[in-house]
Amino acid sequence: MRYPAVAGKFYPADKSALKESISGCFRHELGPGEIGSSDDKRTIKGALVPHAGYSCSGMNAAHAYRKIAEDGLPDAYVIIGPDHYGIPFDSALCDEPYLTPFGECDVDLRIIDKLSEDIPVVAEAHRFEHSIEVEVPFIQYIDPNAKIVPLIMSDQSIESAKRIGRLVREACKGMDVIVIASSDMSHYVPKPIASVNDHALIDRICSMDINGIYDVIRSGVTVCGYGPISAMIEAISPANGKLLCYSDSYDALNYQKESVVGYASAIFY
Repeated sequence: MRYPAVAGKFYPADKSALKESISGCFRHELGPGEIGSSDDKRTIKGALVPHAGYSCSGMNAAHAYRKIAEDGLPDAYVIIGPDHYGIPFDSALCDEPYLTPFGECDVDLRIIDKLSEDIPVVAEAHRFEHSIEVEVPFIQYIDPNAKIVPLIMSDQSIESAKRIGRLVREACKGMDVIVIASSDMSHYVPKPIASVNDHALIDRICSMDINGIYDVIRSGVTVCGYGPISAMIEAISPANGKLLCYSDSYDALNYQKESVVGYASAIFY
């Protein structure tokens, strides 16, 4: 079992407090409101969701998870996140259930078995990484029976992103899956600069323009999960992207306008 690394830090470690925290993200003035009834149309193929502490980015993330819940729940969620800790692998899967205060979140071994032919399964590489863990309680909140495929990327080159995207697409063929890219946007820059830079990148993300994404990143935009975003786009193409919410840490905390982190939620259908 993969035990939580950031419970009590990025989100509450107590089950009741966690449930209230996530519910509060939906009800917050920056959130999307309570989840409505599902039409079960299942049109969403992918999503971009931030992965900071819930007090900073949870309200933004709630926009994507509300849309997913109302669209209808898939059989599995492939979560692709960046490596923040320097794992000695280009990418790594985890085949152990993720434990959260809500309980165990099972992994989809059908998909993992297929991906493991080309991507190593190294549960230990996931031990400290928060980029996937932070998404799991939100997924459990909307889908208590969820199955996930946790995949972290260390090599975020365009070649690696396209390769992983193709592998995910092939492994999920014939299955009802949502691919989630976990990423925050600009890091620790003045609020006006973050907004301009992030929207330039978001335009290319929603246009499914992988080459354009890397052009923006090379200009100096400090987005941590551009590889997972690009891999998600490659995996679900063709699709249409729609931005649901853009905000930053100042919007959430009213603190340090001169050094913000940006957050974006988007869906792809």
